Amino acid sequence: MVFMGEYQHTVDEKGRMIVPAKFREALGTLFIVTRGLDQCLFVYPMNEWAVLEQKLKALPLMKSDARAFTRFFFSGATECELDKQGRVNLPNNLIGHAKLEKDCIVIGVSNRVEIWSKSIWENYFQQSEESFAEIAEKLVDFNFDL
Repeated sequence: MVFMGEYQHTVDEKGRMIVPAKFREALGTLFIVTRGLDQCLFVYPMNEWAVLEQKLKALPLMKSDARAFTRFFFSGATECELDKQGRVNLPNNLIGHAKLEKDCIVIGVSNRVEIWSKSIWENYFQQSEESFAEIAEKLVDFNFDL
């Protein structure tokens, strides 16, 4: 399953958010939520988390950047479960990291789902949209072409 699309949702006062119906089956009832980059949360189904975990374990322990990234990433990781209403209860530390208040945006990004504060997502999207062509040109350095 490839995660894609953008959905508007809300986080209630107890930290619960409805997971978009299109994502529920692929995520399963148990999945991992962790700190993401750019002030969002990354959500991984268990099978994708296992692949990522192996990649992170392969990073060189003697490199301080590798240690710092691994600590940041794993220390925020939490197993989360869907309830019968299709909601996830997000931990307070992750809500704080992503500055989630009421309105949020949930997007599919290939092998993961991202949860964004609506205002942060709108700012990020606007800035990225303005430089989309420039960003696309840089991807050629990674042997990527559309």
